[in-house]
Amino acid sequence: MAARKPFLLRLEPEVFAALQRWAADELRSVNGQIDFVLRRSLQREGRLPAGRRGEAAPQPAERE
Repeated sequence: MAARKPFLLRLEPEVFAALQRWAADELRSVNGQIDFVLRRSLQREGRLPAGRRGEAAPQPAERE
């Protein structure tokens, strides 16, 4: 497994509380939920590097 880079993230209390609720709904930790949301956003924008198995990064959806 690739090493993870620790960093400090400052959030407004209401944003953190919303993340906690969302994470609990999906049975994830808050850290796992943040990782999930960031990865999904990067994939949608076509900014996530190719996957571990040599898969190409998905292309962003066309915008109207």
